[in-house]
Amino acid sequence: MPFFSNNEQASPPPPISESASRSRSIFSRRRSPSPDLSPNRESTSSAASSHGGFFSRRRSDSMDTNTYSGLSGDHTISSARQKVADAENFEREADRALSQARAAVREARDHVRILEREATEDARRAKMKQAEAKNVSKSARGLGRHG
Repeated sequence: MPFFSNNEQASPPPPISESASRSRSIFSRRRSPSPDLSPNRESTSSAASSHGGFFSRRRSDSMDTNTYSGLSGDHTISSARQKVADAENFEREADRALSQARAAVREARDHVRILEREATEDARRAKMKQAEAKNVSKSARGLGRHG
């Protein structure tokens, strides 16, 4: 696409007037000073819309009406948007439920570890108690010989 293209439609040259003798710079406009002096051209608004500057955006009228105004109220589009929004909400809820489930699993594993430590400690104390009871039993064997 060339940088400097002419978008004007082929039309007979405008009548030469005294304003045509004026020098033009690179930044001057190509429009005539008043719409009355250029009867061969279309209306000023359509002529102005056909001229595109270097930084102008080109959009067709059908794109403007369909994309921005016509389709935004379409029930199928709004339904699709609603379905996407619902899916995003369900994903957020699923992520929240997953994190809660992981936290519950972590808590259950921690609880099991605590119970295992307590059981190990209880078993160690029971062993000590049994050993102490055995010592007491040995010392009690000598009782009652005199009787």
